[in-house]
Amino acid sequence: MPSESVLLLSVDLPLPSRAKRLAALPFAVEDRIADPIDAVHLVLGDAIGDRRYLVAVVRHSVMAEWVAIADAAGIGGAAFVPDALTVAVPVEGWSVEVIGGRALVRAADGTGFAMPLPMLVAAWEAAGRPAVQALGDALPAAMAGDGVAFPPAPLDQRIADAPIDLRQGVYGRRRTAWPSTTRKVAMILGAAALAHGVIAVADTLMLERIAERRQAALQQLVVTTAPSIPTGGDDFMVRVADLLPRPTGSNRFVPLLSRVAGALSPIGPALVVNRMDFEGNALTLDCQSPETGMADRLRAAFSAAGVAAQVSAAPGGALRIVARGA
Repeated sequence: MPSESVLLLSVDLPLPSRAKRLAALPFAVEDRIADPIDAVHLVLGDAIGDRRYLVAVVRHSVMAEWVAIADAAGIGGAAFVPDALTVAVPVEGWSVEVIGGRALVRAADGTGFAMPLPMLVAAWEAAGRPAVQALGDALPAAMAGDGVAFPPAPLDQRIADAPIDLRQGVYGRRRTAWPSTTRKVAMILGAAALAHGVIAVADTLMLERIAERRQAALQQLVVTTAPSIPTGGDDFMVRVADLLPRPTGSNRFVPLLSRVAGALSPIGPALVVNRMDFEGNALTLDCQSPETGMADRLRAAFSAAGVAAQVSAAPGGALRIVARGA
């Protein structure tokens, strides 16, 4: 699946069971995402550290579109794996696969993201020039001396080994008795076919029922693990959120970068990112574009993606984008 539409996070969930981690998950990530919790599909993946888990965040509307496309193509049983997770986890720094004008990036903490290739160098510099392992097409010249090429495993193996499948919960895959080879082929076809097109919308009533069940499960979890916390009242969710670890500046950069990259993906090579800086919760990009009206296109793209960003234009095609985290 195109990782521009998926936010991958590393989340501390120091709870003893998967059921309790799932119940606490919305409150652990709500201040790290821009969309309302009920508008997104939260997926709990494998452990990537001590009591730390990989989590995927996808809009319900996007999941519904992908499921509809898969069903129409006859591959409704395909796994939905963000394509950045098919890149190997590096020991340190980044693993980067450049393919078709896109960069798939996997970080040492197990998370990943994708972006248009013209953004890669600026993002790499803003991240402190991490060590890079490379595969696929050539890295940009500024990074080429830093990259060490490595041979990738076959794609079907990389998909099968991915630490997360977005087909969970209400979007769970239909189980069929396919032979192993057929299943792997379907997974690959699903990953390729679902990178294009949009169909359908999420079922609002179903989402409301999910929210009600999640609220009840969370109240039971609090009664069990933190009996001193009242479970009634309008501020219940605020009290629960105060119990969970807070993200620091160091782990806000990649989620915000991922959201900005996803918003800019439709713009393509018409926008060149010259410099990128991250301070506090603000990501600043200094860009250049030969196209007239680019500032308005950028504002529309950020608005459609739900990213809080200011765009200012200067003579000569210079543009500055300031995006802020949730």
